[in-house]
Order: sequence, then C-alpha cells, then structure tokens
Amino acid sequence: MLAHSVTVPQKVLSETRPDGSLVLRSAHPLGPVAETTGAWLHHWAAATPDAVFLAERSGAGWREVTYAQALEMVQTLGAWLLAEGHAERGPLVMLSGNSVDHGLMTLAAQYVGMASVPVAEQYSLIPGAHDRLLYIIEKVKPGLLFVDDAARYGEALALEALAGYPVLTSAPAGAPRPVITMNQALQGGAADVAAAYAAVGPQTLAKILFTSGSTSHPKGVITTHRMMCVNQTQIADAFPVLRARAPKIVDWLPWNHVFGGSHNFNMMLANGGALYIDDGKPTAALFGRSLENMKMHTGTLAFNVPVGFARQLEALRADADLRQAFFTGLEFTFYAGASLPQEIWDGIAEMAREVTGTVPLMVSSWGMTETAPAVLLTHERVTRSGIVGAPLPGTEVRLIPEDEGRYELRVKGPNVMEGYFEDPEKTAESFDTDGFLITGDAVQFVDAQDPDRGLSFAGRISEDFKLTSGTWVRAAALRGQIMTALEGLIGDLVITGHDRSELGVLLFPATPTNGAEGDVISDPALMQDIAARLAVLAESATGSSTRVGRAMVLAEAPSLADHEVTAKGNLNTRKVLTRRAALVQRLYDDTAADVIRV
Repeated sequence: MLAHSVTVPQKVLSETRPDGSLVLRSAHPLGPVAETTGAWLHHWAAATPDAVFLAERSGAGWREVTYAQALEMVQTLGAWLLAEGHAERGPLVMLSGNSVDHGLMTLAAQYVGMASVPVAEQYSLIPGAHDRLLYIIEKVKPGLLFVDDAARYGEALALEALAGYPVLTSAPAGAPRPVITMNQALQGGAADVAAAYAAVGPQTLAKILFTSGSTSHPKGVITTHRMMCVNQTQIADAFPVLRARAPKIVDWLPWNHVFGGSHNFNMMLANGGALYIDDGKPTAALFGRSLENMKMHTGTLAFNVPVGFARQLEALRADADLRQAFFTGLEFTFYAGASLPQEIWDGIAEMAREVTGTVPLMVSSWGMTETAPAVLLTHERVTRSGIVGAPLPGTEVRLIPEDEGRYELRVKGPNVMEGYFEDPEKTAESFDTDGFLITGDAVQFVDAQDPDRGLSFAGRISEDFKLTSGTWVRAAALRGQIMTALEGLIGDLVITGHDRSELGVLLFPATPTNGAEGDVISDPALMQDIAARLAVLAESATGSSTRVGRAMVLAEAPSLADHEVTAKGNLNTRKVLTRRAALVQRLYDDTAADVIRV
C-alpha cells in the first residue's frame, strides 16, 4: 500500500468561546469501539488464529505465540488467577520488563477483571530506586507480583515489604524466596473464567500506570478498558491502513510507559498485528542486540524515540541489505518523547527515497499517560519535526491563549482518565471547571489561518522561565536547537538561566562517563568544539532569550536513583537543577576554568 493512502485527511472544527479560548474537534465521527481488550483477542483468535501476536527471542531464534494460542493461555491463566484467589486480593504488579509471559499475564488479568500495574524495571533493579517501588507496592497492595527472571530481580523480591505477596515467575532458578512458576499457572484452575470475562465491561479498571513525579511520588493513572479501546479506534480511524493490512512492529519501548504498553501493544492487538519484542535498547551497551533483532525481523511500522532513530539511521547507512529490508513495506515512522532532530528526519527521508523511490509517512502525536495516550495525531504528510497534528475523533482540545502565538493545552474525551488512583486531591486539581484535563503543555498552530494543518508542540509551561530582563525563555524550542547544534557531542542537556541575565546549559556527553557528582569534563578539544558550535548558533539568536552564553560538560551521568531520569528515560529538569545547584552556581562563575564561554 502506498504511503499516500495510509491516512484520512485531517479536518478540524474550531469554536471560539466567550472567554477567548478555542475548542477544536475532529470533523470525523468516532467509529465502533470494542468493549474490552479481551474482545480484541477473541476476534483475532477466530479471524486469524495462526497469525503471530507476540514474539520474543529464544536462543538463536524466536518464541512466537499465535492469536489462538494466546487466547487459550490467557483463559487458562485467568482461571488460575481466579481459582487461587489472586484476582480478589488486588492488582497484578509486573516488576520486570517486556516479555511474552508479561503480555499474556497482563491480558489474563484484564480478561477476568483484575487490573495490571506495570512498574519500571529500574525500580527493582537499582537499589537507589527501591523507594519508588515500595511506594507503588504500598499504594496498590497487589494480589500477585510477576517477574520474568527471579534471580535477576532477586534483590527486590527479598525486600521485607514484599514478603507477604506471592510471586509468579517464568524463570524460578535462583529465587531468594518461594515462588510460583508459569508452568504451574498454566495448569489452570477450577473457576468459571467465562463468567468472570462476561462481567468485565468498558468501565472496568484495566491498568494503573504510574507517571514519573518530578517533585513528588509517582501518580497512579486509572486506565479503564474503555479508555484503551476508544483510543485504538481513534487512531485506526485516522490511519485506515491499520485495518487494511495487519501491522507488524519490532519494538523495545517499555510497557510500563503508555507509549509502548498501551499505544503500541494495544495497536497490534486491536488490529491483528504482530509485536516482536526487541530485547535491546538504543544505548551504547544494548543497541547491538537491537541491530541483531532488526536483521531478523523488520516491521510495517517503526516506533521509536529520537535517540533510537538516530542509532538506527547510523546502522542503516552502514548496511545496504538492512536498508532494503527496513524500508520495503514500511508504512510510516512514528516518533515521540521529544522532537526528532531535523537532520535525523531528513536522513530517514533521503534513505527511504533511495531505497523505495518514496518516503513513508513520518508522523508524531501528542498524548499523556492520562489520555491513554493519543489526543492529537499527525495524519497527513509533513516535512518537519515537532508537528503533533490534529484532534482525533471524539476528543476536544481547549486552547487558552498565552503570548507569541502559544496556547495552553487542555483536553477532554472518552480516552481521558477520570482521575488518579486513590488521590482525590490531585484529581480535583487536574481538571478545570468545564471538565478539561489541565495538561501543563503548550502548543501553537502550524498555520494560524488553517487549523486543519494541526498543532506543533511548544514545550512544557512549567519548564519555561524568565531572565532578569523579564524575557521569557521557551525551553523546549531552544533545547531542540541546541541538541541539533551539538549533535554527536552530547546526549542530553538542561537549560539554565532562571532569574539570571544570561542563558547557560549543563551538558551530558554523548558517551556516558563514570565521573563523580560535581565532576566536570574539561577536555580542551571538546570544549573548543562545543564553543565553536554554540557560537554559530548564537549568530542566529534573536536576543538574550535565545542566545546561550556559557556551557559546562558534566562527568556524572543523570542519576535514576536521585530521580534525575524518569522511568521512560527522559531528564527530569527540575531534579537535575536542584541536585546540581552547586554546578549551576559554578557555571555562572566567570573565574571557573571548566566553563565554556561563547
């Protein structure tokens, strides 16, 4: 199928409210919505029983589970959950990362009305992050814990606070405590699983997804079957190609995050697709495994974060056979998490054109854990990064004017949560008086005269700040420019300058180092290269709010234990600035020898 037939045209209805805000809606009606995630599984087990649904690496090959096999195992595991009383006691908490058994247990829990709670595996694997794990455990009081490998997660399983919860595992060897094996669970149990499934409905709690708190503990997002099922209908209404041909992805994105675990996982399940689990990651240590998996399987869709596409592009340039396999049959690429650097965008487009004569649709979206997740989606051909698209069918977008063409974004729709798990205070402050979710994000029109062209992301309102001159700094847009200017030298950065007269940046190198807290990299050649590139960027600055005057390269990588990194791998800007306040002070010390000046 050609790229131009992948989508339906964007069409936006706009209404101006008396208070000056704009409300945008899709002109397209919302299509039929499945009742539950189990309904999807039943449909494809009957329609395409032998098609692969989930797959993971197993030795030199793959363990592949078809839709018919998945339904049978989900029903068996559901019967076991009921017979053993786990479903009555509390949610199923998943401590480990993506795996076939993880996926089957998630669906089994949802099939019988038991919520699943996927937790970032770092919370279990890194002792310094155990406080977040323990907070979640205390908050949800699980009926059962799951880990794929009991030895690997042994330190967490041995925590006293987890002692009273039963543990299910795929690999019991080396467990620090008694466990139940998947083989035992697959024996099933004497329970009426059909009756339990019949009692599950659209408003049944399906998941509790914990967001990464920047200043407090993670918040549990109540996610119902209806939220997830509606969102997949909304996406497929915009991308009819998902219904025309069963999609396939090779995907590493973690299931504890809404992008990988709800958007991508459910997209395959809703449309009869195949999800091949990539057990690598776009890091120096693990990308080799991802590359090995790519050489064995490629998808019809490619989901990734910008750093992942950057590594893929480098690998594709070096391997003609892989280029041919990757782009042949590729319907669209989809990035999220941050804006894709334009040179990565252009590199993918040029390479696709060389291989196939055309460029696949290159798109992004806007959403949150609280919105299940997609609200805005680019479903037309665009030529630059940062555009997040138009409202999906059934959603309403409220835009509150700020300045310089920016709007505060608020949203409403059947895919939006009703609230946070057992947190009425946080729930109440998250919605305005008209029922719109307050997102904290800003957007602007791609074309102020034509709403159909959609919206572009304009940053987190909370991350913007003022210089002493009173000038606002739009951190998200500036960050993208700096990342592009310093491509290949740095992996991430934090902008400084709140209540100061000049902008600065704390830089994390592209290749992580093992420096101690407070250490700074002062390699003369690196400092000179950064200074030269920032000088070029400064030439196009429009004023003090866009001109970076100083920089510092940090030797210590962002700390997950100290919450400088969120569970989905993004920098927590506020935590970095707070924890490294002494370095920020040093950055503005004109006598410091390790400060790069522009």
